Amino acid sequence: MDTSLIDELNDKPSRKKLLYPVNPELSAYLKHQGREVKLPVSHRDLLNFTWSIPIKDRDGNYTHWEKAIYDKRDWDFLKEGLVKIYAILKTEGDMSFADQLDVARIDYCNFGNSLPFRIRIINKFNANFDHYYMKITDASRIYGLEMEHILSPNRITFYTDGGTLVEEHIPGLPGDVFLNQYLDLPETNKTRFAKEFVKFNERCFVRLLGDMRSYNFVIVSTPDIEGYQYRIRAIDFDQQSYEGRKSLYMPQFFKENNRFVQTVLTHLNQESIEQYKAEERSAMAFRVAAGRFRLMELLNIMSRDTISPLAKQKQLAEQLNQHSHTAAFNRCNSMGQILKLHLKYMLRENLKLIQEKTRSLKKPVFQPVSRNTGK
Repeated sequence: MDTSLIDELNDKPSRKKLLYPVNPELSAYLKHQGREVKLPVSHRDLLNFTWSIPIKDRDGNYTHWEKAIYDKRDWDFLKEGLVKIYAILKTEGDMSFADQLDVARIDYCNFGNSLPFRIRIINKFNANFDHYYMKITDASRIYGLEMEHILSPNRITFYTDGGTLVEEHIPGLPGDVFLNQYLDLPETNKTRFAKEFVKFNERCFVRLLGDMRSYNFVIVSTPDIEGYQYRIRAIDFDQQSYEGRKSLYMPQFFKENNRFVQTVLTHLNQESIEQYKAEERSAMAFRVAAGRFRLMELLNIMSRDTISPLAKQKQLAEQLNQHSHTAAFNRCNSMGQILKLHLKYMLRENLKLIQEKTRSLKKPVFQPVSRNTGK
């Protein structure tokens, strides 16, 4: 983590990101990977609500979400289909448990680029509930979801059907809520959290996932033998390889994350920061090695796709040239090519070590003894 500047950003992420269609190559990839399925309800169907009611949080403050209200005929149709989609997400379409499930609520957010709907599914017998999301398909977001699945320590389930994208709910405490309500609690292990923030910052930069302001990721706290361990998970993937400014791919430079950065600077020295960055790059290199065929197929498709304006692409290439002390990014003609080359530069030393270990393991431990006695 660069500790020289905390609030370096002068220009902000694009307020309204462009949506990019899923091209035939990406569609074929999604089908091959089992991501493309036939859904009984589309995003367009959910737009037919009659009116909406603003939703407040526990403190009585208005959120960006509204409860959608539908005519009875539309509601009956949607309920049946939305339960089936939940079964597709959770049990590969097994409907044997559908009688226990119901749709408790459909929420709508007009703030997001993809016009998301949040579906609350409830178990009728124990009142336990879960969520999932339906959005407009966007190639940038789909690339981001797949990169998360391949390169992060987290697995994620999502499906597409034409213009509809369905995503599972990612549980965790929103980063801004954690910052305001939990960061300074006595039981919060700030050193462990600082370590995780450094790793998350590095992971986002290596894979070029942008706009990770505190409300675009969640904190997962896990009780451990002594205290808690922390995992930061991205929940917004719209800005995968979209922006032109290098700093927008580094969570440390957003003013919304300043207190997280101060926590890092207070509890970690520079040597520890470099150690944790190296650990994360090493972990990512192992994931690249394990999923190299799937990753290369995706990157090759992404390299032939357009998911960002040309001006942003040129700006990012120039800044990554400076970062990596090279001119190689000038040869890139797409954000996919930039990401592929950036991964190579960021992980090449780690991948080289993995390859050397693999080659050494293939060598026999003992040399075979010759049966020729020389007589």
